[in-house]
Amino acid sequence: MTTDTALTAEQILIASEDVLRRFGPAKASVVDVARVLGVSHSSVYRHFPSKAALREAVTQRWLDQTHHALAVVSNDGNFASERLHNWLTTLFAAMRKKALEDPELFATYLALAEENSGLVTAHDNTMVGQIAQIVTDGVERKEFKLAHFQNTARAVLDATRPFHDPAYASTWSAPEADDRFDAVWKLVLGGLKAK
Repeated sequence: MTTDTALTAEQILIASEDVLRRFGPAKASVVDVARVLGVSHSSVYRHFPSKAALREAVTQRWLDQTHHALAVVSNDGNFASERLHNWLTTLFAAMRKKALEDPELFATYLALAEENSGLVTAHDNTMVGQIAQIVTDGVERKEFKLAHFQNTARAVLDATRPFHDPAYASTWSAPEADDRFDAVWKLVLGGLKAK
C-alpha cells in the first residue's frame, strides 16, 4: 500500500499498465489504478488531471522505452551500416517481444496509440531523426552515398514498416519473418551504399 504523499507518477504509470493489461482500455478506470495502489482516486488525479492524460502518459512511457533502447544503438560508434542494421534489428526484436510476450498490453497500447495519434507522429519523427543521424554519419564516413538525410531516413523507416508497425504484428511470429527482414535489410543497404 502506498501513501498519498509518497505516491509518484512512475508508480501510477506502472500500476496503470497492470490495470490496462487486466481490464483493457475500455474498462480500466482511474479508480482501478487507485485501488491497486491503495490510495484515493484524487491522489492519482494530483499527478494526472484526467483519465485521458493518464492514458497518454502510459503511451508516452512505452514509446520512450523504445526510443531509449534505439538511441543507445544509434550512438554506439560502429560503422553506420552496422549501426543501422543493429537499430532496425533492435526495433523489430522489441516490437515482436512486446506483441508476442504480452499480447494484452500490446493490444492496449495499440488502442491508446490510436487515441493519441500525435504521440505516434512524434514517435515516428524521433525514429526518423535517429535513422537520419546514422545516415548522416554514413555519408560523412563515405559508407553511404550522398542523399537527403531526412527523406532517406523516412524511406528506411517506411521500407521496414512490416517489422515494427503494429498493423503487421500478426506476421512477426511467422517462420519466414527473419528471412523477410534480412531480404529487406539487404535492399535498404544496397540503396544506401556508396559505390
